[in-house]
Formats: sequence, structure tokens, C-alpha cells
Amino acid sequence: MTEDHRDAALSPSEQATIRDLLDADRRRTTDRIALLGRDREELVTASAQTTADDEHDPEGTSTAFERAHVQSLLDQARTHLAELDRAFERLRDGTYGTCEICGQPIPFERLKLLPAIKTCVKCASRRRPR
Repeated sequence: MTEDHRDAALSPSEQATIRDLLDADRRRTTDRIALLGRDREELVTASAQTTADDEHDPEGTSTAFERAHVQSLLDQARTHLAELDRAFERLRDGTYGTCEICGQPIPFERLKLLPAIKTCVKCASRRRPR
């Protein structure tokens, strides 16, 4: 069935599949947040025990760079967790699987690959800078 002719509502088995995928992704993401939080704390502790001149670290990359990198990864994971929570809300309120831009159904195969996705391929490709 094509995207244009498919009913927007997911079947109960499709909903169960999506719920399982969202649950698994949420567990992985919360584990990642915990790990990154520990990494950040270790970097902060390590930098407090060393000299303040981390820009000339003989080990290579600066401690400031490492902290910024871990913080960026942590921010991305937290953003993804919020997207997963919003996907759960859409699943509960019956709007999951509908493109937030054009209102057309998002193909189930796309939802299985990217369970937190909010847009169809057509709308997502229009939003990307060229």
C-alpha cells in the first residue's frame, strides 16, 4: 500500500511494535545519559586535580575540549529522550504516525526505523539545507 492510500491509524500489532521499539530506545538512551554523566563528572574531577593549563596538555586534546564534547553528546541524548517521550504521547493520543507538517501518514517502515520521527520523507527532505 502506498503512503497516499494508507489509513493513518496504526493497527494494534503495529502500535505494540512501535511501543516496544520506543521502550528499547528509551532504555538505551537513559543508559547513555547515565554513562555520559559519569564521564563528565570524571573529567571535572580529573581537571580539578591537574594544572589549569589544559590548552597545552602533553596528552593531546585539551580537557576543555573533552568536557565540551561529552557535554554535547549528553545534550543530544537528553534531546533524543525528550523526542521519545513526545512520541509516546503521540502514540497515546492517536496522532503518532502522522507527519506534523503535511498531515499525511508516515509509512510504517519509516516509523520502525526511526520511532521518534515526526515527519514523512517528503517533508523531511524539504527541511534539509541544500
